[in-house]
Amino acid sequence: MTTIILDAGHGPNTPGKRTPDGKLREFQFNSVVASLVGERLIREGVTIRYAHESSRDVPLHERTAIANRLRADAYVSIHANAHGNGWSKAQGIETYIYPQASKSASVLANYVQKALITACQRTDRGVKKADFAVLRDTHMPAILAECGFMSHRTEATLLQSKAYQLQCARALTFGILCWIYNK
Repeated sequence: MTTIILDAGHGPNTPGKRTPDGKLREFQFNSVVASLVGERLIREGVTIRYAHESSRDVPLHERTAIANRLRADAYVSIHANAHGNGWSKAQGIETYIYPQASKSASVLANYVQKALITACQRTDRGVKKADFAVLRDTHMPAILAECGFMSHRTEATLLQSKAYQLQCARALTFGILCWIYNK
């Protein structure tokens, strides 16, 4: 049986992770989408574990330690992006992998990125490489999906909408399932 770690990136109290107008904290978006993805994957027979908690900010080393201890098949961190301190023109969706990521991580990232772009019809910023702790310190294929910019007025509105949250969840689920069935 496949085990996926879902991580609603950042925590409920992480400072600065919000829209410039303060209407949306990033964890509000991340946690709703992670729950929706988890529900859908469980229905497909996938074992789900969450690396985050709604009551506290779980340190990154704890998140990756959980994943490694469980020997999960993949780690998926869900985020909303931001650029600068105010409203910005930066927009779109991008998915990250570690610079020395396995081919399997790259395949997972590409499935997820394509699914998000198809479902959400936002600018395709591509699959990128970054030295993020959740990508570097996990011992399994790991990706970090940025589902839109909290600092872009249009995308901030989308990120707050239940319809967009559901679109993102469906796309993430589809991308993960494509990876599971084709690995």
